[in-house]
Amino acid sequence: MAPSKVLAGARVVLPTGIVHDGRVIIDGPVIADAGAPGTRPAGVPGAVPADTPVTDLSGHWVVPGFVDIHNHGGGGASFTSGTAEDVLRGIHTHRLHGTTTVVASTVTGDMHGLAERAGMLSELAEQGDIAGIHFEGPFISPCRKGAHSEELLRDPDPADVRKLLDAARGRASMVTLAPELPGGLDSVRLLAEHGVIAAIGHTDATYEQTKAAIDAGATVATHLFNAMPGLGHRAPGPIAALLEDERITVELINDGTHLHPASLELAFHHAGSGRVAFITDAMDAAGFGDGRYMLGPLEVEVADGVARLVEGGSIAGSTLTLDRAFQRAVTVDRLPVEDVVAAISANPARLLGAYDRVGSLEPGKAADLVVLDADFALKGVMRGGEWVVDPQLG
Repeated sequence: MAPSKVLAGARVVLPTGIVHDGRVIIDGPVIADAGAPGTRPAGVPGAVPADTPVTDLSGHWVVPGFVDIHNHGGGGASFTSGTAEDVLRGIHTHRLHGTTTVVASTVTGDMHGLAERAGMLSELAEQGDIAGIHFEGPFISPCRKGAHSEELLRDPDPADVRKLLDAARGRASMVTLAPELPGGLDSVRLLAEHGVIAAIGHTDATYEQTKAAIDAGATVATHLFNAMPGLGHRAPGPIAALLEDERITVELINDGTHLHPASLELAFHHAGSGRVAFITDAMDAAGFGDGRYMLGPLEVEVADGVARLVEGGSIAGSTLTLDRAFQRAVTVDRLPVEDVVAAISANPARLLGAYDRVGSLEPGKAADLVVLDADFALKGVMRGGEWVVDPQLG
């Protein structure tokens, strides 16, 4: 089959580095070739027939589509409540901002409601609309509950964890829990045995308890620094354990509100670019606007793009989109583009076990990509070989 699209002239970010004046050849829904133009005879993979449409992206960047493993909604729609159509609206909102792969995150609720929600979300996962389900709560510490309803929290009894996994019908990707609670370590082992990511978060664990959870199979730190004790010189707590262990990938919310730039720098310095995953932790207001919203059973006020609980004032997720996280990481935090691509695409794709399909621009993978201008503002989004946002090159 002849390639259907050629993107040429851009700086293309590959796993091996940046290719200047590069090109990406799209064959239907997949990437046929990516890299330097070169010269290939007809019939050889990467060859381009003379009549193939070419989009000139000179002066732009082409990077892999973004992968968000922690996202509660957007576009005025919640992944935790509402209809399947509402969830699809939220997914589409994030696709407009470059997130071509998204995991739908829930918040703390009663077990029956969470199980029902998991059933609905699993259908969307089966259709390919989402990449899986992340249960954030109810198995978290009341001391670090953040924007979760304390009345609905419970200890991570493995039997209850198993109920949610069963309700998700094999589509559970991750469960955030506090491992210091009764049943915590057994639940981490259960999740690891079932190939589900055990994430440490909303926790009051000590350094030693965190290390025990990692040894039991935990592999992710849920929004590192947030909803956990701070670093201490005598009681280093979970942050030190999570940063130092090569088995852990740390989630970071790079919106300028959740993290001081020095904390972001600390995480990259100690974990390295291979162990960081940028997330949004977005709620309904992402891509929608200020106002009042519900996050599970709790009311949230969004003002100037910052979401806080009406009662208590705790930060309640974010209104972040990953295109803004990317731009901030390069222009404000001064991170290398290749490191940002790893954190926003490759690393989360590996966590999901999906790196053979998404997360990088390589032949045979899904044609999911983002076009950015010289200032790293989003100018185009492609998913499965089709433009979600047509390139805006004027």
